[in-house]
Amino acid sequence: MNPAIILERKTAWRGGVSPFNVSFGKLFMWFFLVSDALTFAGILTAYGFLRHKYAHVWPVSGDIFVHFPFTHAHLPLAYVGLMTFILIMSSVTMVLAVEAGHRMNKKGVVLWLGLTILGGFFFLLSQVWEWSVFITGTSGGTAVDIFKDGRWVKEIFHGANLIRNEYGHPLYGDFFFFITGFHGFHVFSGVVINIITLKMAVKNVFAKRGHYEWVEKTGLYWHFVDLVWVFVFTFFYLL
Repeated sequence: MNPAIILERKTAWRGGVSPFNVSFGKLFMWFFLVSDALTFAGILTAYGFLRHKYAHVWPVSGDIFVHFPFTHAHLPLAYVGLMTFILIMSSVTMVLAVEAGHRMNKKGVVLWLGLTILGGFFFLLSQVWEWSVFITGTSGGTAVDIFKDGRWVKEIFHGANLIRNEYGHPLYGDFFFFITGFHGFHVFSGVVINIITLKMAVKNVFAKRGHYEWVEKTGLYWHFVDLVWVFVFTFFYLL
């Protein structure tokens, strides 16, 4: 082997230099994202297993999420689709923010990062609205068996919580709250990180450093959050 290559490898692994020609910040961000991806994969796998087990009583998401704000129209998954579109578009604006950072274009970073934050806020507020509709339920409700005064009786129950669910099997509600809530926490964290990054850009922190790598690392996290939602949307709402 070429002695120069051997020397380069020894120097790279001696410390202080990334052996993969990337910064340690980006490398460890990838480590975190891979571990987080395994967590989501486990949750969605458990959801798929139990959905298959209780397929005969499992609710159809298209029959539940039919509401659209400020209308009384019956539009299956229309608003969830809009939420998904906005979140995907926020990934586009994040790409443009990272690209502007590569060109040391502060105004471009601020503009596109600001639009990314707006997209994240829209998604979070939409999820709050979706949760409220899911919890409130339909006007008709459904009869469920409850233990009351020493005996089992049927009682009309509206909406869903972690114990009862008017739409079908209670586990559907449990998974809805956990999966969308866990993902929503990631979106909220991403929005907070993006706001901090935006303030740093406005205060010329990156310009003084001579690079916008922090924006790129933030972008990796945001793209991951968007990609996970694509899987959640597909497995939970569409299939």
